[in-house]
Amino acid sequence: MSITKIRKRDGKIIDFDSSKIKDAIHRAFIAVELENGERAENLTKEVVKLLEERFREKIPSVEDVQDIVIEVLRKNSYEKVAEEYASYRKKKDEIRELKEKLGIVEPKLTVNALEVLNRRYLLKDETERIVETPAEMFERIAKAIAYVDKLYGEDPSEGEKIFYEMMTRLEFIPNSPTLFNAGTELGQLSACFVLPVEDSLESIFTAVKNMALIEKSGGGVGFDFSRLRPNGDIVRSTKGVASGPVSFMRVFDTATEVIKAGGKRRGAMMGILRIDHPDIIEFITSKQKPGFLSNFNISVAVTDDFMKTLQEEGEYWLINPRNKEKVRKLKAQNVWNLIIKSAWMSGDPGVIFIDEINRHNPTPAVGRIEATNPCGEQPLLPYESCNLGSINLSRMVDGGKANWEKLRETVRNAVHFLDNVIDANKYPLKEIEAITRANRKIGLGVMGFADMLIKLGVRYDSEEALELAGKIMKFIDEEAHKKSMEIAEERGSFPNFENSIWKDKYKAMRNATVTTIAPTGSISIIAGCSSGIEPIFAISFIRNVLGGTRLFETNPLFEMTAKERGFYSAKLLEEIAKTGSVQKIDEVPEDVKKVFVTALDIKPEWHVRMQAAFQKYTDNAVSKTVNMSADATVEDVRMVYELASKLKCKGVTVFRYGSKPEQVLYIGEIKTRERQFVTAESEYAGGCPTKTCPFPD
Repeated sequence: MSITKIRKRDGKIIDFDSSKIKDAIHRAFIAVELENGERAENLTKEVVKLLEERFREKIPSVEDVQDIVIEVLRKNSYEKVAEEYASYRKKKDEIRELKEKLGIVEPKLTVNALEVLNRRYLLKDETERIVETPAEMFERIAKAIAYVDKLYGEDPSEGEKIFYEMMTRLEFIPNSPTLFNAGTELGQLSACFVLPVEDSLESIFTAVKNMALIEKSGGGVGFDFSRLRPNGDIVRSTKGVASGPVSFMRVFDTATEVIKAGGKRRGAMMGILRIDHPDIIEFITSKQKPGFLSNFNISVAVTDDFMKTLQEEGEYWLINPRNKEKVRKLKAQNVWNLIIKSAWMSGDPGVIFIDEINRHNPTPAVGRIEATNPCGEQPLLPYESCNLGSINLSRMVDGGKANWEKLRETVRNAVHFLDNVIDANKYPLKEIEAITRANRKIGLGVMGFADMLIKLGVRYDSEEALELAGKIMKFIDEEAHKKSMEIAEERGSFPNFENSIWKDKYKAMRNATVTTIAPTGSISIIAGCSSGIEPIFAISFIRNVLGGTRLFETNPLFEMTAKERGFYSAKLLEEIAKTGSVQKIDEVPEDVKKVFVTALDIKPEWHVRMQAAFQKYTDNAVSKTVNMSADATVEDVRMVYELASKLKCKGVTVFRYGSKPEQVLYIGEIKTRERQFVTAESEYAGGCPTKTCPFPD
């Protein structure tokens, strides 16, 4: 007697489909053995045969089927595959229970999301035993942040409920340090910091010490090394010779290497040097040596004057910061060519357009901005910090249309949350607390933008997508400023308001900045969405999960579309996983190919244009990696950097596939010696695919 029906976990009876068993076995083979899983067909027949023998008189349940799958795998000596299948099943059961408790709807919380939460975010005791559930983590955060309302004479219970619900619905997630530390003794909640480095040993090593305190708590730090005297310059106090900024950067790099072993996540830094510093050539080429300054992203601070000289094909002066004396002239084109060639070779340096950043400095009377956080999206004054959070745009779509009311409500609640973080925060240094509270900068951004486009049926590299990007970010920016104004009317403006650019535009403003587009990373893994404003990086791929196991993952929106349209199969997903792209897969319909484009399917100029579309309506800056294929040319990189300047981006970063020896994303066709499929590390969600910034939030 053949099996025709099966009982789901909720008791519902549905039609039996043996292809689902075959697909599940196929996936387990791919994940464990990195083989093509052709044996899945015969094993499925064996499973079905046993089902027919054992369930002649009753309908089998999903659990019955899974038990027999494991039995058959073990009987055929596929013990590792059986273990993978059983482990995945157990994790899915945990997620199902969690989903019911949190009220989370599609897309499902993934197995990898649960692994990331368990490994990095949930509180542990002294023996490293996890002592809270994901639901309790969100409760801890909501309670700690909402408590601030009480300080202003308001009832915190309503805010606590709102904060808890928007996090558990995965509509808004704050930056990682807030997830780590809210409601704990450490209590450091900010992700982004900038520390000053003055031209003395005391200042340099004070900065190293302060960096260590920040990185230990999960924050990232940016530095401008432009005040340090150049290599070979005199040191009067010792009658010696200075070693220059790059040599001192090694001290910071080594300290971070030591700290990251005991921290919540690996440290990350941004090192910046002005284009007119005498050591600029050494700085530009510093990361061409593999492993050197491995914990740094580096960017050249490019000025308007330099870009003007570049256009005029002229020369410019290098200036000694110690005495402001002109040292020597360089041809602007030669320096620019070196930046471009170095970025093509290794992804470093990026560029920040420092004058463009300062044109939008909200508090110019307080100081000039000289540096950013490690991923470049948060320009900050010396000692300033900022806390970030991102709205999941994939959750702002209903019935194929953007839900503007839901987005408005989420923006308003997120601004309330982020402003409260400033008061709830326990700052690592009194100098940081002073200027952070004086300016009260927050950075509300987005993630899941690529998923939103897919749900709306819009291709990422299209004029329609650029128009939508501008419309969404303008809406978010305006609503965020309105909410900041309302809070200011109740609680007061940020103390430096009278010295800010806002005093003539608004009656009151709570925060000197309100919007930032961060790269996200771990938090988009938790939220189950694409990273920041990046395109999706692969449709199907192997995920190297924390703990050493592998998962075969597929974009849930693609999987849903394939099933609805009738072209789904595990064999198809395996074929896609060889490159991550569907553009050359015949079985995928053309209209589906149009929407499901990956980062490497998109021409570089579209990456820059998308960054510029968001930057137009963002107070701070936009983190966006221009991903380029291995065969991209030096001229392609030049086009990206010059287009970014023309479109008034505040900075730009490129990454040419294969240009670094260690990545967190590998494309199977290129790295065939070790891998057959696209593989990604556990917390890679898109954007920068290097080990310098794998988990930024």
